[in-house]
Amino acid sequence: MTPSASILVVDDDADLLRLMTMRLTAAGHTVQAVASAEAALAHLAVKLPSLLITDVRLPGLDGMALFDEVRARHASLPVILLTAHGSIPDAVDATARGAHAYLTKPFDGQELMAKIHRALMVNAPGPARFDGDGAWRREIVSRSPRMAEVLAEARLVAGTDASVLISGDSGTGKELLARALHNASPRAARPFVAVNCAAIPEALLESELFGHVKGAFTGAQGHRQGLIPAAHGGTVFLDEIGDMPPSLQVKLLRVLQERVVRPVGSNEPVAVDVRVLSATHRDLELAMAEGQFRPDLFYRLNVVKLRLPPLSERREDVALLAQHFLQLLAERHRKPVKGFAPEALEALVTAPWPGNVRQLYNVVEQVCVLATGTLVPLAQVQRALQMPAADVLSYQHAKQRFERDYLNQLLTLTSGHVAEAARLADRNRTEFYRLMQKHGLDPQRYRTDPLATASDFSDTKRSDESST
Repeated sequence: MTPSASILVVDDDADLLRLMTMRLTAAGHTVQAVASAEAALAHLAVKLPSLLITDVRLPGLDGMALFDEVRARHASLPVILLTAHGSIPDAVDATARGAHAYLTKPFDGQELMAKIHRALMVNAPGPARFDGDGAWRREIVSRSPRMAEVLAEARLVAGTDASVLISGDSGTGKELLARALHNASPRAARPFVAVNCAAIPEALLESELFGHVKGAFTGAQGHRQGLIPAAHGGTVFLDEIGDMPPSLQVKLLRVLQERVVRPVGSNEPVAVDVRVLSATHRDLELAMAEGQFRPDLFYRLNVVKLRLPPLSERREDVALLAQHFLQLLAERHRKPVKGFAPEALEALVTAPWPGNVRQLYNVVEQVCVLATGTLVPLAQVQRALQMPAADVLSYQHAKQRFERDYLNQLLTLTSGHVAEAARLADRNRTEFYRLMQKHGLDPQRYRTDPLATASDFSDTKRSDESST
């Protein structure tokens, strides 16, 4: 289903503007229609739409100049170009420079809606939406319905002291959700202490969590406060709790039950007031069945369970996150890059992402560091994803593909009338027949098809002159 969006349409043909506005509004979009590039730039200065659709031939500042202005000011804004036959080379050139797509007039209404759908699905149409008090989760960039459900549940439990177990694959952002829970809680002004149980050697983990006294073990030259006492009054986040050694699981259970810790080497308990959030990528119920995790500790930690979906289940967020990361990293690395080429963004959206958001961040950082222009090209994204560049054609192959597509469009438009197609292409019939033979095109195949005009746009003018 195509997401609803705000669309700016630019064309000096009043009939076409009216019909496109009716069609797009019926599809649930908000449409602003203007007749000149100057008016479009004025609207863009006030509010950025989700998508720009513009004719190439416009009075005054033309559509190509408008496209260049948009690329310079709003590199991530998707642009669809409307073009007459005479301006197809301009449109092809603009597509190579980052335009999302182009349509040749007169065009099919269903084809237009398909290109709009594709543009909106792979391009981030705007910033993430926050509720009225969204500061608590501002680090979590998302417009996914799946994430919205998780965040709604998190907001409900944030105000309590209930223990929360966050599950999800590695790289999904479990610590970010834990921080958001802390920020939305009454403990927000107190410390948030994160501990990665898998990253600390087993011999040191007890001392890190609970602290130790001088002489407790070789090398203990002084007293040390543990991470759990350091979170007093606030929140302690135990990441990868499933990797905690069994010997420490029973001691952590005692902390949760008695609200005291005993530093290593000391018999004096230290009272602690902490809320415990934990996270794991492991199946703890399976670990319990295998005797690797204590059931009593599991039930203490799992008062409320929140599951973060993998990035493959929230693809609506890929473009939004990629653009967000690119903006941050471009500033950090002092690079001029502002956005992704449409095909590069589509490659990101359709990638499998086994490493989830963490992998996406690393990919964006790599392309940002290597970027030389304002737009990240497809080849750079493919290299960062280690994808084969199957869609990157040589210049000669790309030229042949365009030539065949162009001839196919002309023959479809003229229902196979070669003389008319040759006239539109500004070529003589002999040369046109030679081109058809080169690409194996038979004009007879097109003569059973009606002129390719859309029923939705039947009132638009048919000639190049009236549509430009």
